[in-house]
Amino acid sequence: MNRSITILALMLLSLPVFAQTLTVQQSKELALKNSRGIKNSKLETEAAKEIKQEAYTKYFPNASASLMGMQAINPLLEMDMPAGNLPVYDGNLANIATATQFAYFPGVNIGLFNQMGLGSINVLQPVYAGNKIKTGNQLASLNVEVKQHQEKISENDVLMKTEQQYWQVVAIQEKQKTLQNYEKFLHALYKQVNDAYKAGFIIKNDLLKVQIAQSELKVNKNKLENGKKLALMQFSQTIGIDYTDEIVLQDDLQVESKPESYYIHGNDAVVNRSEYHLLEKSVEATELQYKMTKGDYLPQVGVGAAGYYLDQFVSGQKGNFNGMVYASVSIPITDWWGGKHKLKEQKLKTEIAENNRKENIELMNLQVEKGWTDLKEAYDKILLLQETLEQADENLRVNQNSYNNGLIQLSDLLEAQAIKVETEDKLTEAKSQYRTNLTNYLQVTGR
Repeated sequence: MNRSITILALMLLSLPVFAQTLTVQQSKELALKNSRGIKNSKLETEAAKEIKQEAYTKYFPNASASLMGMQAINPLLEMDMPAGNLPVYDGNLANIATATQFAYFPGVNIGLFNQMGLGSINVLQPVYAGNKIKTGNQLASLNVEVKQHQEKISENDVLMKTEQQYWQVVAIQEKQKTLQNYEKFLHALYKQVNDAYKAGFIIKNDLLKVQIAQSELKVNKNKLENGKKLALMQFSQTIGIDYTDEIVLQDDLQVESKPESYYIHGNDAVVNRSEYHLLEKSVEATELQYKMTKGDYLPQVGVGAAGYYLDQFVSGQKGNFNGMVYASVSIPITDWWGGKHKLKEQKLKTEIAENNRKENIELMNLQVEKGWTDLKEAYDKILLLQETLEQADENLRVNQNSYNNGLIQLSDLLEAQAIKVETEDKLTEAKSQYRTNLTNYLQVTGR
C-alpha cells in the first residue's frame, strides 16, 4: 500500500501546472464583480430607493392608535351625598314643599375613575403642507439619481485602477522577455570569449567583463521578479481573486489605433460624464431645499377623524364609545421673522452651487484637454523610441561584426547591447503609459 501511495504522489507531482491567463476584459469584469466599493455603492442606491418609497407614503393618511389602562390608589373623582330625610312624592309637585311623609336616605359616597381602560384611534389626512410632501418626494427621487451616478463613478474608478495595474504587470512581463534575450546574448558571448581566452587570443579581463555583466543581469532579474510579485499581489486584490504566481496576463502592449480614432470634442465629452450630472443635481437639490424651507413657513391644512372607547370596568355597566371628525389649520406667524433670513440663506447656497457647477465644468474641460495631450505625447514617444530601437539594433549588429573581426573592444559590444536593452525597456514603458493614458482619456470623456 505504501508503494502505491508513493507512486500516486509522484504522478500528482509530475502533472503540469496550468497558468491562469487573464485578458484585460476578463480582469475588468472580475473587478466589477468583486469590488467591495462597488458593492457598497449598489447598496447605497438600494437604500436611496427605499427612502424614495418611504417618502411616497406621506401622500396617504396618517393613522395612529393607542391603548391605556390604569388603576388609581384613590378614585380620581369622588361624590359624597350626606344622609337625611327625603320627602315622599305623592304625584303632585305642589305638595313636595309641604310633604307630611318622609323617607330616610342613609347617605352614600361614590368614587369614579378608580380604574379604567381607554382606547383611541386617529386618522389625519394632510390636505396642504406647504408643498413639503411633493418636494420631499422630488428630493428622494433626486437622491436615487445621485446614488446611481456615484455608483457609475465608483465603477469607473475601479476600471481605471484595474487597467493601470494590468498594464503595469504586462510591462514587467515584457521586460522579463527582454532580459531573457539579453541572457541568451551574454551566454553566447561568454562561450565565444571563453573559447578565445583558452586559445590565448584575449586576456582574462575580457572574460571577467562578461561575467560581471551576467552577475548584474541576475540582480536585475531578481529585482524584476520581486516587482512582478508585488504588482500581481496588488492586481489580484483589486480584481478580487487569490494571488498565485501562475497568473499570466494575456494581452500585449501593441498599439493598434492612433489617438485620432478616439478623439472627441471637449464640450461633447463633458456632458457624457457622471460628474457633470452630479453637478447638475447639486444645483437642483439646493433649489428643492429652498422649497422645503419655504414650506416650513406656509399654512398646514389637514382633515381627520378620531374615535375612542372608555370602560371603567364597573360590573353591570358597559363602556362608552364616541368619535368626531375635524379639520385643522396651522399658520406660522412669528416664525416668518426668522424665516425670511433662513430663506435668504438657502438662496445664497443655490448661487454657490451654481458657481461651483460652472467652475467644475471648466475644470473638466481642462481635464479632457490634458487627457488628450497626454495621449498624444505618449503616442509620439512610442514612435520616437521605435526609431531609436531600430538604430540600436543596427548599432548592435555593426558592433557585433566589428568585434568578430577584431576591430573593437568587448566593452564596446557590451555597451551596444546595453543600449538596446535600455531602449527596449523605455519602449515597453511608453507603450504601457499609452495604454494607461488611453484609459484615462476614455474615462474623462465619459466613455
